[in-house]
Amino acid sequence: MSTVLPTVSDRRLLVTEVFGPTFQGEGPSAGQQAMFVRLSRCNLRCPGCDTPYTWDTRRFDLREHTVTASVNEVAAQVLAAPPALVVITGGEPLLQQANVTALAERLAAAGRRVEIETNGTIVPSPELAALVERFNVSPKLPSFAADGDRPVNGDALAAFVATGRAVFKFVVSGRGDFDVIGDLADRYGLAPVWVMPEGTRSGRFVANLRALAEETLRRGWNLTGRLHVLLWEDARGR
Repeated sequence: MSTVLPTVSDRRLLVTEVFGPTFQGEGPSAGQQAMFVRLSRCNLRCPGCDTPYTWDTRRFDLREHTVTASVNEVAAQVLAAPPALVVITGGEPLLQQANVTALAERLAAAGRRVEIETNGTIVPSPELAALVERFNVSPKLPSFAADGDRPVNGDALAAFVATGRAVFKFVVSGRGDFDVIGDLADRYGLAPVWVMPEGTRSGRFVANLRALAEETLRRGWNLTGRLHVLLWEDARGR
């Protein structure tokens, strides 16, 4: 029996929010105007996650924070705004990889540049990699991950490296994390490396940023801020 695959118009995404125009706040594209598509659900349970409403069923009724929308509906909302950059984030977007690929195809066909924010635990498909300008891969360090989670998947990290379209961004909780990042970078050939401090309030974030600057320089890595935190603190949808 043949299988009837859903068309793009039939494909559905679990979406927490679509917002913008705003600025990409982190990494190589920081400061660029962007639209954001935040998808629901995640395969990790990081205690310090700043978007727990996408996955944490202990604290949130996900039905109140999730809509099911077609790829065409999401694309139409994004394309109604002018920014050329679209960031698909989460949660963990690659949990919905087939439908994310359909969305990326729709956006790329309209001339938009697509970035995907991912925790780096799921292997990206060749079809998705061909459509994405950049994967912003954020492996979770032991200091940030939940007990019992498996935040590092070597096969997935190797696959992201092989795309030639990935950067690797680490949230640093303390100076001891630098050695962990160095070990991961050496083991899996992760480059370029970006380091970012914790913090969802601007005062604390700036202090943490300053504390990391010299060691980041010494390691030959890149340092990123969180522009949205500096501008709007921890306001949702900015």
